[in-house]
Amino acid sequence: MRLIENPKREDWLELLKRPTQSLEAIEATVNEVFAEVSSNGDKAIAKYTSKFDAVLLESNSVSVAEIEMASKAVSKELKEAIQLAKLNIEKFHFAQKTNKVYVQTMEGVECWQEKRPIQKVGLYIPGGTAPLFSTVLMLAVPAQIAGCKDIVLCSPPNKKGEIANEILYAAELCGVTKIIKVGGIQAIAGLTFGTESIPQVYKIFGPGNQFVTVAKQIATKYGVAIDMPAGPSELLIMADESANAAYVASDLLSQAEHGSDSQVILVTTSKSFAEAVSLEVKNQLEALPRKELAKNAIANSKSILVSNFETALELIDTYGPEHFIVATENDDYFVENIGNAGSVFIGNYTPESAGDYASGTNHTLPTNGFSKAYSGVNLDSFQKSMTFQKISKQGIQNIGNAIELMAEAEGLQAHKNAVTLRLKDL
Repeated sequence: MRLIENPKREDWLELLKRPTQSLEAIEATVNEVFAEVSSNGDKAIAKYTSKFDAVLLESNSVSVAEIEMASKAVSKELKEAIQLAKLNIEKFHFAQKTNKVYVQTMEGVECWQEKRPIQKVGLYIPGGTAPLFSTVLMLAVPAQIAGCKDIVLCSPPNKKGEIANEILYAAELCGVTKIIKVGGIQAIAGLTFGTESIPQVYKIFGPGNQFVTVAKQIATKYGVAIDMPAGPSELLIMADESANAAYVASDLLSQAEHGSDSQVILVTTSKSFAEAVSLEVKNQLEALPRKELAKNAIANSKSILVSNFETALELIDTYGPEHFIVATENDDYFVENIGNAGSVFIGNYTPESAGDYASGTNHTLPTNGFSKAYSGVNLDSFQKSMTFQKISKQGIQNIGNAIELMAEAEGLQAHKNAVTLRLKDL
């Protein structure tokens, strides 16, 4: 890993750039696919599935028989691991349930807030080089807890026209109502407009490559909500000489193997530690099956040496990492003061992999610096907060004059009249 020593603040933004294509380079392709799916429905879906996934399908929909066969193909040990992860994810997300908020703002004026599920949600599950069945758990479990009526899952088929057995097993386990063999831009377009085989949804969830990320953003132009801009995975580690270099290297590589456009960064106050981690990365990399992908990601990554924790924290908040690991002699300083991070992992024995799979927190997180303004997926992501109010005769008399005065001051006479008529009757 390239070592940068004590970079100047004015160079931080350039130094911390993500290895992503520009929006302009992707948007034209996305708009073309959206336009065709909007006009031609499943015919366009089939065209782009053939083009991008190199397979022609008789049907996009996954059958009950396919799900049953997939379940039988998953080993007992892996099923138990998936069930353990599901249990922890359920515990953490079920604990996020909140009660109705009720208040009488003044005599006769009652206001309250209740959570209601988003009725139709679409879950995008990446396939490709690493079918992410863990993401099924992260999205379908809170959707089910929230009470979403329609949970539609899209995932790209392989060249045999199949979705990974583990994805199908997890989907069935977590209450997904419909599974579609479609990926990439065309999946997001299908969920946005609806086709003969793909139901239209109100909100789309899930990570993906840069094309999927842009497609989700384009979907919002057509009235469909999204969880967040979630693109290529990234990890920043803050560690000093008290940390274990082998552990740190393994965490860096665990994110690097997601894909060539992933980014991993080490921030440290110790040059010798940075050098030790770099050596560990080199040695561990050689044993990885996804070595070439990880190599490309490591080429986009760097170690940054800073003089103190205060500077480190400022740099980390400027970057706004998706995943943030802290392993230092004073972890509490970072835990208490970090402002921008999707999910935080604390200490030598908390690998980022734990959050990816089974600790219970959600791994669908904001990337590209969006952790400065977005939360990761949680139970509230699948719900809407609806407000209610009920005003009695006494209440309208107490609040009515204030409403009349404010409406008149804004020049909205009909607003005023709506109150005045009621007050006259009383």
